[in-house]
Amino acid sequence: MSDMPEKKDWTKPAAMAIPKGGFLKKEEGRYGQIYPKSPACYGFTIIARIKPGSEDVIRQYGKTIEETIAGLPDALAVLKLHYLRWVLFDIKGDVYFMYQGIFDTDFDKYTEDAVALFSKYGLTTVFENLEGFPADWKTNTPAFVKFVREHQRPSFLEYGEYPYVSAEEIKKALKLKDAFSKMLDQMQ
Repeated sequence: MSDMPEKKDWTKPAAMAIPKGGFLKKEEGRYGQIYPKSPACYGFTIIARIKPGSEDVIRQYGKTIEETIAGLPDALAVLKLHYLRWVLFDIKGDVYFMYQGIFDTDFDKYTEDAVALFSKYGLTTVFENLEGFPADWKTNTPAFVKFVREHQRPSFLEYGEYPYVSAEEIKKALKLKDAFSKMLDQMQ
């Protein structure tokens, strides 16, 4: 595999059907098979049962993330995130947590960066409230990865209105647009 990324056409929407299992071709990373980059970039979805009685703790964790980002907008910058979506839902009386993340790095790098980020600041992860999550996750990245892979639910279709564009490229384009608008306003 080349170190040079293939240039994709961001000017036209794109969709990618992903085969059952989540892989287009066999490609090994540091922690197992690599999930593909899609028009929506990289990402994964985890579905896991929560520990009984932890629903309020999980909801509070969402509030903590909100407050952290309000005070420190770049707190999660190392993760190169586009979006996160967390959902709690019931199945036959049990509460499950769904984590959906879309980001610019491959799975291995995202996972390593997440573990390093939380370890550096002595933070916990919302995943600690999920059944079967390893207690030693901060010092055992392979155990963290194993949990994620066991609870990963691969998508079978991904779509991007502006495919393969990184969060950084989007921010640069919006800064350019803002600067251009200000320049036009000054000219009037």
